[in-house]
Amino acid sequence: MSTATTTSIDPAELPARSPLVSWLAVISVMLGIFSIVTTEILPIGLLTSIGSSFTISDGMAGLMMTMPGFLAAISAPLVTVATGRIDRRLMLGAFILLLALANFLAAAASSYWLVLVSRVMVGITIGGFWSIGAGLAGRLVPPESVGRATAVIFSAVPLGSVLGVPMGTFIGDVAGWRTAFLVMGVLTLAVFVLLILVVPSLPAEEPTRLRVLTGMLKSVNTRFALVITFLVVLAHFGAYTYVTPFLEQVTQVGAGLITVFLLIYGAAGIAGNFLGGSLVARHPRATFAAAAAMIAGATLLLPVLGGSRLGAVSLLILWGIAYGAVPVCSQTWFVKACPDSPEASSVLFTASFQATISMGALAGGVVVDRSSPSMVMALAGTAAVLTVVAIGVHHARKVTWPEPAHQP
Repeated sequence: MSTATTTSIDPAELPARSPLVSWLAVISVMLGIFSIVTTEILPIGLLTSIGSSFTISDGMAGLMMTMPGFLAAISAPLVTVATGRIDRRLMLGAFILLLALANFLAAAASSYWLVLVSRVMVGITIGGFWSIGAGLAGRLVPPESVGRATAVIFSAVPLGSVLGVPMGTFIGDVAGWRTAFLVMGVLTLAVFVLLILVVPSLPAEEPTRLRVLTGMLKSVNTRFALVITFLVVLAHFGAYTYVTPFLEQVTQVGAGLITVFLLIYGAAGIAGNFLGGSLVARHPRATFAAAAAMIAGATLLLPVLGGSRLGAVSLLILWGIAYGAVPVCSQTWFVKACPDSPEASSVLFTASFQATISMGALAGGVVVDRSSPSMVMALAGTAAVLTVVAIGVHHARKVTWPEPAHQP
């Protein structure tokens, strides 16, 4: 299975590294992103307990969720450009160490402002690690395995939701929210050790410069990638952030069953991630359009059919499969727009994705406060429909992707 998402490694390098070590390197990058995703969204399940510890409002506690996304959007280009000539293996290790320190700081924080400082560190880590790691598959495995390796790396996103958040919430309930962050810190240190052991030296092939990033914005394909990513991520996070209130108020299920529903959703997300990874290289428009259409269908139908448990869980499965494919679809689209600058493409992907996560959560919060969770679903569905329309316009205009200057 091939893909145009990254520049492949020199075949001459392959004999020096066994397939096992190569795939362990891929898994270590995946575990790095898993640690990042889990740390980023861990406060969702611990928001109330953290807020009560520092006697702050839920809105103030919510800053723990909005800050990392905005900081990641800013740090993705700035940090990547500033460290453009440094070995990428060293940078991955440095960012993972920063994440471990952020978790330990949160666990030991004596005041809420120290927790917010830790979230600033998380945001910097997201912007730096994801921008570098998201496009590394082609430098770690042979060309024929790049598609599978990319899907493995991006499986960290649904895995973080399926395993990370429920695990962190459970630990927080049993031993306190500080212990949850402490455990994440220890896990992150273990990932650091694995990264250093199995990821090979990765000299910067072509340092990412600001002029490369600004030059990419001149491409019609990049502009379409930005619009499509903005719309579909806005749709997803505008609605998914408030799926628990929807299940409580509309489906009328208790906390235990909500956990089961979300685990089912996450399992569907893992399946969607690998399904999307296997299809997007050959059918980028159709795969992305299908994912957006499924999100539209799920969110628009939830207010209608979500009153029943069967209807709600069925639509959550559809939604999970669809969103599981979105990150790898978006990353692929960005890199197809500029195949000779995979790291610059990852920077734009990370910045746009993370900024829209925060915007979606904020926009959904405004709607749910002034209306209802059902209205959030309806508006999210509309944004997903617009995503399909935008992809259709890209196809109708017969826009083609440029060929890479250097074929592997």
